[in-house]
Order: sequence, then C-alpha cells, then structure tokens
Amino acid sequence: MARSAAQSRNVADLLVEQGRIEAEQLAYAKRVQSKLRPPRPLLQVLKELGYTNDSEVRELLSSQPIDLRLGDLLIELGLIDESTLDEALEIQGGDTDHKSPLGSILLERGWIAESRLYEALAFQLGLPYEEPHVVDLDSELLAEVPPAWCREHAILPLRKEGEATWIAFANPVDPAAREAVGQLLGADKVLRAVIAPTALKRIWSQLEGDDTASAGPDPQGADIVRLVEELIIGAIQSDASDIHIEPTSQQLRVRYREDGVLVRVRELPLAVANPLTSRIKVLARADISERRRHQDGRFQFRCGGRDLDLRASFYVTVNGEKTVLRLLNRDRPLLPLEELGMPPAILERFVEDGLERPSGVILVTGPTGSGKTSTLYSCVNHIRNDEVSIITAEDPVEYMIDGIAQCSLDSEIDRSYEETLRHIVRQDPDVIVIGEIRDTFSAETAIQAALTGHKVITTFHTEDTIGGLLRLLNMNIEAFLISSTVVSVLAQRLLRKVCVECAVPYQPTPVDLRRLGYSGRDLDDAEFRVGRGCETCRFTGYKGRVAIFELLTLGEEIRDAILRHETAHEIRRTSRDEGDLVSLLEDGIVKAARGLTTLDEILRVLPRLDRPRPLAELHRTVGE
Repeated sequence: MARSAAQSRNVADLLVEQGRIEAEQLAYAKRVQSKLRPPRPLLQVLKELGYTNDSEVRELLSSQPIDLRLGDLLIELGLIDESTLDEALEIQGGDTDHKSPLGSILLERGWIAESRLYEALAFQLGLPYEEPHVVDLDSELLAEVPPAWCREHAILPLRKEGEATWIAFANPVDPAAREAVGQLLGADKVLRAVIAPTALKRIWSQLEGDDTASAGPDPQGADIVRLVEELIIGAIQSDASDIHIEPTSQQLRVRYREDGVLVRVRELPLAVANPLTSRIKVLARADISERRRHQDGRFQFRCGGRDLDLRASFYVTVNGEKTVLRLLNRDRPLLPLEELGMPPAILERFVEDGLERPSGVILVTGPTGSGKTSTLYSCVNHIRNDEVSIITAEDPVEYMIDGIAQCSLDSEIDRSYEETLRHIVRQDPDVIVIGEIRDTFSAETAIQAALTGHKVITTFHTEDTIGGLLRLLNMNIEAFLISSTVVSVLAQRLLRKVCVECAVPYQPTPVDLRRLGYSGRDLDDAEFRVGRGCETCRFTGYKGRVAIFELLTLGEEIRDAILRHETAHEIRRTSRDEGDLVSLLEDGIVKAARGLTTLDEILRVLPRLDRPRPLAELHRTVGE
C-alpha cells in the first residue's frame, strides 16, 4: 500500500501546483482517505469529493508527464484496482523464462481494454493518444510514405502541422522506429502520438483494402450514403437507443447511447457535416434547404430482415446542426409483466390494485429513457383477451401487439392527439391506452374516460409517484377528480447492471454509507458487487440494465391527503406509513444488495428524498 500512497501524492501535488485544486482541499481529501476502509487512492477520493474529474486529470497528465510506474498510474486513473495490479505483478514475478511486460499480462487476461492501456501509456510519456478514422487522415501525407514501411515500423502518418508531421506510434519508445521516421521526415520535424496496435492494424487494413478510403468520404457521393448506413448498423449491433451526431468547433462527433450512457464512437471531419445531415434529412423527409430552424422527422431502416423506425431531430447550434436519431425496434421481444424486475410484493399490489380494477387511471411515470413504454406494453399484454376491447393512441406505435387496435399519430394529416382522443371513446373500448399525457387536454381526457367507467393506462414525465399526482394538480385538474379516478402510479428508472463476467465483491466505504444515509449495521447480509471490466462489457463493468420501481396505490388515507392538498412530503409520509410505499432509492438499494447494480449507479440516477429504511426492513416490505 505504500507504493500506491506515494504515487497518489505525486499526482495530487501536481494538481495543486497547477492551480487545479486548493491545498486545503488536498489536505481534507487526505483526512478522508485515512478513514476509508478499504483504502482508496487519493486521486479517487479527490474525484468523489468533486474537487477534480477524469477529464481534468487526463488533460493534466497529457500536458505534463510524470515519472510514474505504469501500474500505479493505471490505479490512479481508476482503470484497475490494487488487487488486479498485485495479481498481475505476481504473475510477472513468477515468469522465470522471460519477464512479460505488465501491460501484456493485463491485456492477455482481459483485465483492461487495449485502448485504455495505451491511453494511459500516452499519459505516462506525455504524448497525445489518437483514435483516428480513415476519413480523418491526410491523403497527401499518406501518399508520401510506403504502406509496407509504415507497417514494418508500426506507425501511422496522421497530419501536417506547419513544417511538422504528426506520427502515431504503436510503440512510441521503440528506438528503431523513431530513428527510421526521423531519417525519412527529419528528427526535428516529427511530433509523436500513441495509437493502440489493434486500431493501427484495422486502419491499415482499411486503407489497403479500399483505394478510396484514404481520400475521405465524397461529400456528394455514395460514401455519405454508406456512412449513414454504417452509423445506424453500428448502433443496432451495439444495442444503442440513440445516435448523437454533433458538430464541434473542430470536428463532427458521433456518440451512441448504450445502457443509458453516451459512448464516443468516432470523430469525422467537419467537411462531411452538412452532406451527412442532408442525407438524414432526405430519409426523414425534412427540408434540406432549411438550416436556421429546428426540424423533426422519421423514417424506416431495414437491417437483418427487420424494419426499424428511427425518429430524427435536427437542432441548430452555433457550430451547425446537431442530429439525434432515436432507434425504435418494433420487433423487440415483449417482456411479461413478471419479468420486468418488480419485487414480488410490488408486482402483486400493482396487478391487484391497478390492472385488475375495472376502471380508473394507471400512470407509469419517469424521465425519458426510463423504460416507461416497455412497462406500458407489458401491462397491455397482461390484460388483453378476447373479452376486452383495447384501443391505443401512440406517437409512434413502438410494439405491435395482435388483438388490440393501435393508432400511430400523424400530425401531417391532422391525426393529432386532440383529434384521436375525441374519437377514441366512440369505439366502445374497455381499456384506453394513451402513449403519453402531454398537456391539460390529454390529462382531462384520461380523467373523463375513467369517470365513465373505462380503464386508462398512460405514461407521464415526472420525477416520482407523488410528483405525478402534484403535476396533475398543477394542470388544474380538480383534486376530487384525481382522488376518485387515479388508482395506481408506478414510477421507474433503468440502472446499468453489473457485468456477470467480471463481477467481484465490493465493500461499501464510509463515504458510500454517508451518501446513502446509512450506518454499517443497516446493510447487514448485503452482497454488493462491482464489475472489474472485461471484453464482454467493453471494460465498463456494466452490461445490460435493470429496472427500479416505486409503486403508489391510492388508498383512502392517500385520497384524503390529496383532497386536503397536503405537501409532497406529507403525502409521501402517509404513503410510506399506510400504503407500504417503497421508494425508488430503496428498491435500488435492495437490487444493489443482491449484486445486480452498484451503489455508484444508485447515487448517479435515483432521487434521494428521504432516508432509506434498513435493508432487513426493506426485504420484508418488498416480499423477498
């Protein structure tokens, strides 16, 4: 542990020297670190306290190299932990024939991603790390150097910068490669960068396999069409929900939203921004000549024998138009209600007090991307049978379900929410499904339908269950109408799941407990886990997502509290005491205690409104 502490001081002291943190902040972080069990690197403590962040540390290490051993630097960057380094060093020490490099041992065992390892190596050497794409390369520069010679020395010419030339090295400390490049281009005219060997091999394969690749995409030709297809297919293969194509001051950045988090995919030259946006506008039937106003559109994309709906949004920024594509897969398997992840007691109450009621409004609430639509369709699938007439108004239809009448809205032909909701009650439905309550009109329609004996299931954008009731009140819906029609409110979130391939046990620290509002005894019998990172999860430690739920069923006490216009805190307290309300935070803690997700995810995503109850009490409440 002395090794880690010494190296932590080097990085932290440099942060102080560069004015990025205050000396008093460093002193406080050291006091916190001394009390943590198990111990944590000082840099990690500084980040948890909010004094610095990953991007700031990476920028610092890139601009000013430090004499750090690679293993210690990997720990300080949070890429591996102490146990992983100790295990790798033990393997290295036991290799009597030839001592394998530490990085090779970590890579061979899947303990770190190659790109992360070489990025840390670049930091250690004070060099920039590059992840270029073939369209980013200088075609004239590539024509000046023989590909076979570049492969022999494991290098890639990147670009010219005045009289100097940027060269990416897979082994930046190889003297033979440096000497060969210096002889060809002039030692004083070479600027070194670092590239991962696999990325280097991939780029040279692309360059040699496609004579036009090095020239970049043709802004007016088939390359743009192919590029759009590549981005969409890549998102489908990554199981991404959204594609973000965003111009910056120097490049066009492409990111996918995977498991609810944006992941950088590639950077493209700004020259392709306008033609790329125009191509997507053509597909989405938007106006390609209009670049001053925001626009929306949608189109279908066929991949692997199935059609996907894509919603396109074009947003005007100071650097140009940003495009976001939302992928909607109608062929996704529809999960049974029992497989959504509701705790047994919550599932039983939701079915009995909500779905099996003959009439009333059932609200499914949460922010965008929280899985509300999947829950909505699972509810519909649960109650559908030949004796029940179910009709929907959606924008758009995201799942196709046989046996129900689904309507996809289209404002271009005046098939709007207002028009559709006026006609929907004339279809003699038993169950009305409204994709989303958007305004006072749709809220009043849902309430009136429930008053006339219909069952209404809909979604709502609110923070939690109590917030759903209060927002209806803020829409000027009378309190007595809400109390007499709303039967259940289900709030939910999606948290990233711990990767089962690389999960290891985790002991909460005093900082974790303090942030949750717990003491150590409150979490007896918990089995927390974190992902160490592997190829399966792309070295993030997470793979897939788990749903977190909060169910509010409106009993007499809660209805009376609404009629008395009590505050959110008072209604929540009544719900907890009388209605066995389990908050989002508490359900998240229960699932984290089973090793399904992490405490970091809980603190990142879930609202913390009240102090959670001890774990043993929560287990009894949720029926586990």
